[in-house]
Amino acid sequence: MPVITEVELRDRIRRPRRGLKVTVPPGVRFSPSARDFIAQWGLEIVEERQEPQPPAPEPTPGAGGQRPAWDKPASFPVQFSGERPRCPVCGQPVHDKPEHMTQLDATHFAPKNIPRLRFRGKMDSVQGLMQLIAARARSWRLTDLAGHLDTLAAYCREIVSAEYNDREVAPIEVAGLDEAALREATHHPQKVLGIPHLTPGPDDHEILHWLNYLRAQVREAELGALDAFAPPPMYEPTRPDLIRALNRLSSAVYYLELLYKAGQFDWRVP
Repeated sequence: MPVITEVELRDRIRRPRRGLKVTVPPGVRFSPSARDFIAQWGLEIVEERQEPQPPAPEPTPGAGGQRPAWDKPASFPVQFSGERPRCPVCGQPVHDKPEHMTQLDATHFAPKNIPRLRFRGKMDSVQGLMQLIAARARSWRLTDLAGHLDTLAAYCREIVSAEYNDREVAPIEVAGLDEAALREATHHPQKVLGIPHLTPGPDDHEILHWLNYLRAQVREAELGALDAFAPPPMYEPTRPDLIRALNRLSSAVYYLELLYKAGQFDWRVP
């Protein structure tokens, strides 16, 4: 059962005043110093009402419930073998790589600030943020949420691998849902989860704000993909699979927000 300390209680209230009503999750306990603080200010403690919520959508039947091939621990992405990569300008092998260049693919170096590599760097940032939020989720014992974030971090690696190797991105799966089920849940949350679309605010827990920020970063990565693979003047995507993958990744993060808000994850007050 979660325990709220005086420090955590002060952080929730910010500016205490006598008789203030404080809403807390059901079943929490208070540390001795927190109880003294409550008595000192005559605080009224009210437990959140737990409205019955529809269960989360059932997992979409798949290949025997197995994880997708891309959902695996990270490994070093570049394997150095075969001929040395070549300069994209002169076509000659590069023996001493300049500091301002890196591998575009297995056979070419390119300047680090071209749109493709900017997009790749943004995906690295998104993956790192996912892993950071997963660590925060584990600190609050949101183990299911952390596991889903691990899956999405693996999908970031799948996107980058597909971009680097010039192959199509595999479809996303998370929390037992495929692309179609994710789209249904995120477009119709009232129907699927019993809650309206989210507008995170000051009363929401920190983890929801982290997820909301993560979704914003994924959307920025999608813009980076469009800069790299749908340039002007036609703006016609040359890699529509990458654009779709980023769009669905944003939906997947939003679905985790919805699951959290719908009370589908067990948690404790930090």
